[in-house]
Amino acid sequence: MPIKLPAALPAYDVLSKEGVMVLDEDTASRQDIRPLRIALLNLMPKKIQTENQFARLIGATPLQIELSLVRMSEHQARNTAPAHMEEFYRPFSEVRDEKFDGLIITGAPIEHLPFHDVTYWDELTQVFDWTQTHVHSTFGVCWGGMAMINYFHGVQKHLLDHKAFGCFRHRITDAASPYLRGFSDDCVIPVSRWTEMRQPEIDAAPGLKTLITSDAAGPCLVEDPKHRALYIFNHFEYDSGTLKQEYDRDIASGTPINVPMNYYPDDDPAREPQNRWRSHAHLLYGNWINAIYQTTPFEVDHIGT
Repeated sequence: MPIKLPAALPAYDVLSKEGVMVLDEDTASRQDIRPLRIALLNLMPKKIQTENQFARLIGATPLQIELSLVRMSEHQARNTAPAHMEEFYRPFSEVRDEKFDGLIITGAPIEHLPFHDVTYWDELTQVFDWTQTHVHSTFGVCWGGMAMINYFHGVQKHLLDHKAFGCFRHRITDAASPYLRGFSDDCVIPVSRWTEMRQPEIDAAPGLKTLITSDAAGPCLVEDPKHRALYIFNHFEYDSGTLKQEYDRDIASGTPINVPMNYYPDDDPAREPQNRWRSHAHLLYGNWINAIYQTTPFEVDHIGT
């Protein structure tokens, strides 16, 4: 089954050309099936790029997915056309009475700020509370995952001396996890952040389980069964060229930045980077969608009860 997207959304054409099965709303409405309702709370500045990345991953499963794009109610996007935001996004204040099988909360380029200094922090904490009654499973990504684990468990983020930037080898710490079915014993994951979460502090929080970690980059994927959530601090969803775009941007602006580790062949920025994480990215998000499908109520209204 394909992912259901508005025909005018840029991701519709992008994914169609890549061979991902997509349905417009009229065609999907004629199928006698309940699609999984997945919402994307997109906090990233490049909205369209982020939409494409996550739609690509959750649209690769055999299940029909209905993707809803959500934004903070008062925060205005400055890097995406207002017409795009108006046509495809709904503020959280408009969806808070609805229920979803899954919710992805993206990262945001505000790592240096204390959580409480983020302008939309109060509303975001309302989102976190709302997930406990209106969302079956939540996936917090990078800063979004750090914010969730801080809110629910008090785990702090810590500033790094230098940016963790590149493709880092990670190892699996719970091979029996349903979220890691099909994973190799280790895998490469893109990392791009100025902060870290520390394993001893995660271990001290009751109920949390680290599923993927790295000796060089620290904990990566954490399961929080009590809150029906996963927190990932790195970027399986990145395209092949995303780290290159970030590196080129910083070089052009004169921002000090190291060449992303283990990303370019022979660490040479003049060469084309190779994608070594795509298969594991599809496995993780496919396993998450499958876990939702196996456990979510058939009646959407029963979610969270």
